[in-house]
Amino acid sequence: MKYESEASQFLTQLKNERPHLEGEQRKGRSLLWDKQLDRTLQEGFEKAKVPQKPYVYQTK
Repeated sequence: MKYESEASQFLTQLKNERPHLEGEQRKGRSLLWDKQLDRTLQEGFEKAKVPQKPYVYQTK
């Protein structure tokens, strides 16, 4: 018999009890992370960056 940690057992049991869970996770990920970026807009952001001073709390 192969060793399986308690965490792995828990996840396996959870997925068996709630088969729709993985689909909901993918749907949530697509809302937050899977985005198409506008490259020209990103280039503008990079050009607009202001160099940070070595010590950010110094006023001069």
